[in-house]
Amino acid sequence: MKILICSDGSEPADRAIRLGAVIAAACQAEVTLLGITETLGDSEPLLNALRRGQQLLMDKKVPVELVTKFGQPVEEIIHRTEEIHYDLVIIGAARKETRGLFWRSSKTYKIIKRIHPPVLAVTGNITTIKRILVCTGGKKYIENAVTLTGQIARGMGATVTLFHVMAEPPALYSRLYHQDVDVEAVLSSRSELGRNLRAQKASLESLGVPTEVKFRQGLVLPEIFEEIRAGDYDLVVTGASLSRGTFHTYMLGDVTREIVNRTDCAVLVVRAAIKSEATGSLRAWLDRVARRRLALKGVEKR
Repeated sequence: MKILICSDGSEPADRAIRLGAVIAAACQAEVTLLGITETLGDSEPLLNALRRGQQLLMDKKVPVELVTKFGQPVEEIIHRTEEIHYDLVIIGAARKETRGLFWRSSKTYKIIKRIHPPVLAVTGNITTIKRILVCTGGKKYIENAVTLTGQIARGMGATVTLFHVMAEPPALYSRLYHQDVDVEAVLSSRSELGRNLRAQKASLESLGVPTEVKFRQGLVLPEIFEEIRAGDYDLVVTGASLSRGTFHTYMLGDVTREIVNRTDCAVLVVRAAIKSEATGSLRAWLDRVARRRLALKGVEKR
């Protein structure tokens, strides 16, 4: 595994380095410690932070490369991840607001949306990962997230909860509503949800990761935050989908954005499969062009 840990010399970045060092050691990863400063006056604090981070990684026997850049942080991170393949990018996520759409630094959202590798946004003083919550959505797009989660969980000796929120039935059927969903019945069913969760659970357990499946019924965001609060998780995993209209931008949906906003633990955002979605979008566009050309030819013949 190759990990890129980004730092601007700030305290949130230091927390990201500390957690990144623990993950890298557990997963036997190699690390690039990328320091970026926008102003020359900040270079000395940044270099001091990088030296501390480098020593921490070396103490944990993690191979580390130290790289410093001067410029716009988001652009430098994008350039680095386009130039070199990384399996994970780790950043510190400082809280700037407590209301509105975006609570974290704007750089946090820009990095998540614009780079290909998964992004681990570190908030709070998380020093280890023992309990992981994966917000599955019940779809296949989360499979990349499950694979990476399995690697981290196996290395850290963590447990994983696959979590899905099911919609409440209409008011007409409110008498049939039960808060507790029969997990085994769903997992043994032939539904898309059942098939996907079975596969995800089996994938994690094949790595020796203890895995449970949990359901809640109700509104998605309140139920997610209630589960995070009740479960005392160290890491929450969610997804981001490829944006239509470009192959280099990702959609940060309402659920993912609010998890990044409000969660005080680490949040891992993993993209849906790039190749299949991009190929599908391109194929659909080519099909539309071909059909349009055929239609135009038919008009010309008339």
